[in-house]
Amino acid sequence: MNLSAQDHQTFFTCDTDFLRPSDTVMQKAWRERNPPARIKAAYQALELNNDCATAYVLLAEEEATTIVDAERLFKQALKAGETIYRRSQQCQHQSPQHEAQLRRDTNVLVYIKRRLAMCARKLGRIREAVKIMRDLMKEFPPLTMLNIHENLLESLLELQAYADVQAVLAKYDDISLPKSAAICYTAALLKTRTVSDKFSPETASRRGLSTAEINAVEAIHRAVEFNPHVPKYLLEMKSLILPPEHILKRGDSEAIAYAFFHLQHWKRIEGALNLLQCTWEGTFRMIPYPLEKGHLFYPYPSCTETADRELLPTFHHVSVYPKKELPFFIHFTAGLCSSTAMIALLTHQFPEIMGVFAKASEAAPQTREDPKGCWRGTWKGGVHLYSEFRVWAP
Repeated sequence: MNLSAQDHQTFFTCDTDFLRPSDTVMQKAWRERNPPARIKAAYQALELNNDCATAYVLLAEEEATTIVDAERLFKQALKAGETIYRRSQQCQHQSPQHEAQLRRDTNVLVYIKRRLAMCARKLGRIREAVKIMRDLMKEFPPLTMLNIHENLLESLLELQAYADVQAVLAKYDDISLPKSAAICYTAALLKTRTVSDKFSPETASRRGLSTAEINAVEAIHRAVEFNPHVPKYLLEMKSLILPPEHILKRGDSEAIAYAFFHLQHWKRIEGALNLLQCTWEGTFRMIPYPLEKGHLFYPYPSCTETADRELLPTFHHVSVYPKKELPFFIHFTAGLCSSTAMIALLTHQFPEIMGVFAKASEAAPQTREDPKGCWRGTWKGGVHLYSEFRVWAP
């Protein structure tokens, strides 16, 4: 709730809210923690101004019970938001306050259009959703923080428009732009698609990997390095839950959100999950100390587990970075050396007591004699020490 309140206040409020009574009411509504009170405040804002776009947004997200109802409210919000946006454009050069107001109204308009695109995607109107997203990215290219391109990637994968997916990746999978699980794993999926239907581990071990297979494996290793939690969800080695409202990049929450929406796209491509299963663990051999040094990305952050525990429900077992297991010989050698060092330290500190223990641990000599009395032998600790033979005169 705190994270949502911060997002809402960042996108939907500004310093000039006091100039419009409806925005003043909505500013209090976004800070309210009680959902019924938030909804009541939204209706109060609409009574003051029937074109209050943010009030419709709040009602669509928190009062609507179906996607159809939410879409209807978002369409009302879009109509009001476009009217307010045009007014702000005309006044933007009058003062710095009007510029801030234009930025806020721009955020509101983009947010509403993106939500409408997602409603269309959920209702099966995928081409309509793709068109809205493309128009948004052309009209407002700086607003990449909403990750509209990731929603576009998922919609294009649903349409199986792989050439269009590659075109989006060519623009956003750039070294200067922030990465995500959606970008890295979608890039791996496209490269896997070219070789997965004919890939066989036995054949690859005999003849070696082809150039295309090497590219696919390297793409998988890159994706796993960015977020190592995703493969277990894609391979259904770990159960999926509903994704949280907020996610953490490179964390378990991001892995859940990606797998929840993209697992169907991996299953649709024949052999893709088989290739992933055969190669994903090889990433950890390339990065022996992931918390200290990465290969293609920065070292894996150690704080993700704590943050994910706050984002995910308590019943979910949070995934942590896979720890590299040491061979048994190393464990045995370490235990033997530790025991030897402990005995040496005790012998040095308490020589008399350790001497008593050493003498007590020695086994007493054992004597065995021939039943006829011809010989007698002495053993100690299973070792033969000496024997005596008796010779009898006839």
